Amino acid sequence: ERLNEQLLADRLGVSRGPIREAARLLERDGLVRSLANQGVFVRQLSLDDAVELYDLRAVIAGYACGWLAARSTAEQRRELSGMVEEMDAAIEAVDEDAYFSLNLSFHDRIAELVGNGRTANIYTGLGKEVRLLRRRVLHGVEAMRFSNDEHKAILAAIVAGDVASAREAAERHHMNGKRRWLE
Repeated sequence: ERLNEQLLADRLGVSRGPIREAARLLERDGLVRSLANQGVFVRQLSLDDAVELYDLRAVIAGYACGWLAARSTAEQRRELSGMVEEMDAAIEAVDEDAYFSLNLSFHDRIAELVGNGRTANIYTGLGKEVRLLRRRVLHGVEAMRFSNDEHKAILAAIVAGDVASAREAAERHHMNGKRRWLE
């Protein structure tokens, strides 16, 4: 769908300048595409695009979790454990919106904890492109439970300092998300 600058500006009560700047940021994140003399369009992901994004996220997440298994602090592990507990509470409350938000935060935080910024930038950038796809995968209590059980496996490997298991659990979690989305 084409984004109409004037309509959006009128609706939001702003000039067209902030709309253009927002469109540039969205384009940088891969969410829209700009065509010369035609306008800005919401980007559609092909099946191949989506599969590639899931695969790339799996590799980056595996790297980050392996890194944390080797180097995380007790405080970082407690923080991640608290996030997993919050996701359990969201599941019990059957609050899909809260679970989805917590899930995003959990994965983004793992990437941030690597510490150099590059991992987080790459991981969250890829995540923005697949966010709507991920929402479909996390629908229903059973899907949320399955997802959080995988988070618990990732966390257990990180806590144990088992680099290979942390990497494998993170990659498997992302690949399972891809499989569920494809189904």
